[in-house]
Amino acid sequence: MAGSEALKDFTKLVEDVWVNGLYGVDIGQLLTAFAIFALFYLMRNLFSRLIIHRITKLTQKTTNEIDDAVVESLAGPMRFIPVVMGVFFGLYVIDMDPDTAAFAERINKSLIAFTIFWALYSAAKPIGLLLHKANRFLSVSMIDWLAKLARVSFAIIGGATILEMWGIEVGPLVAGLGLFGVAVALGAQDLFKNLIAGIFVIGEQRFQPGDWILVDGVVEGTVEHVGFRTTTVRRFDKAPVYVPNARLSDNAVTNFSRMTYRRIRWVIGIEYSATSRQLQQIRDEIEDFITDNPDYVRPEETSTFVRIDEFSASSVDIMLYCFTRTTNWLEWLAIKEQLLLKIKRIVEDADTGFAFPSRTIYIEAVPGDIEAMPKSIDPKKEVS
Repeated sequence: MAGSEALKDFTKLVEDVWVNGLYGVDIGQLLTAFAIFALFYLMRNLFSRLIIHRITKLTQKTTNEIDDAVVESLAGPMRFIPVVMGVFFGLYVIDMDPDTAAFAERINKSLIAFTIFWALYSAAKPIGLLLHKANRFLSVSMIDWLAKLARVSFAIIGGATILEMWGIEVGPLVAGLGLFGVAVALGAQDLFKNLIAGIFVIGEQRFQPGDWILVDGVVEGTVEHVGFRTTTVRRFDKAPVYVPNARLSDNAVTNFSRMTYRRIRWVIGIEYSATSRQLQQIRDEIEDFITDNPDYVRPEETSTFVRIDEFSASSVDIMLYCFTRTTNWLEWLAIKEQLLLKIKRIVEDADTGFAFPSRTIYIEAVPGDIEAMPKSIDPKKEVS
């Protein structure tokens, strides 16, 4: 009889533990909730294959690249949706007291808010691609900044929303951080100076990624990226230079990529033995070649001339001043090479040549009774 009573007591104890096993929650309900969550978690891969993969295939059929980028960026948040649903339905089957139910509701709301703002944060990047279509009104760097600003804003708003759900007031927190920010700002003046300078550089559209720029005494190269604090410029030796934006804002910047034309300015030295007819022939043929060649800008569009300029120390100089229509460096080099070879042929056909630095020395005749050079003295001979 005693053994039967003991068995009943043990059975009641097991039932009590099963019903109130963890913070008064039925263990059976916990196992059910875990099974539901595991089921939805496993459905994540199925959800990804059936829905996301199908949407991706549909967007690939279109010629628009933006929808592909949006779907790709939203893949992560969409895969997280089954997890959020698993947590919700798992907690739904558990009988909870009012305080625990309120806690569970905050968890569900936080996960939903996290998913929404994660999607907005991820979609901000392809939205930047969409804004690139409006590059007539906004520069590329400004569009990149706006996309980054949107992502940071979504992250901050999402964090503030979740904090508010947990009863943490953001207003007093921001006010407290404001005082801390003043102290930080005093020690980070250069950081804010470069940030403001970057805004001015982008607003003035001094240069864009891909432009060839020169900042005297600072750097010369191709702009790769305009950041919040620094601008990355890759020199022609392929070494990157990270220039503080303040240096680009305070100094004069030459943007060679915005040249309308590219200049050629040469001084061609012809031998003094050339006749005036030969000089005139050389000048006229060079001028005709430039005028008739479509690679060069015509004289009525910009300053273009070939002139016999001056009598220099060793040559009669012809000044050549013209512009090519292309501003591409490699194309400009090829055009300049053709011009150089043409001038060489023109000078050769005129039966004259190019001058080079030279100096003529004239020695007057020395009278016969004056020794041109003193006789050598025998060092062994004694002088009396």
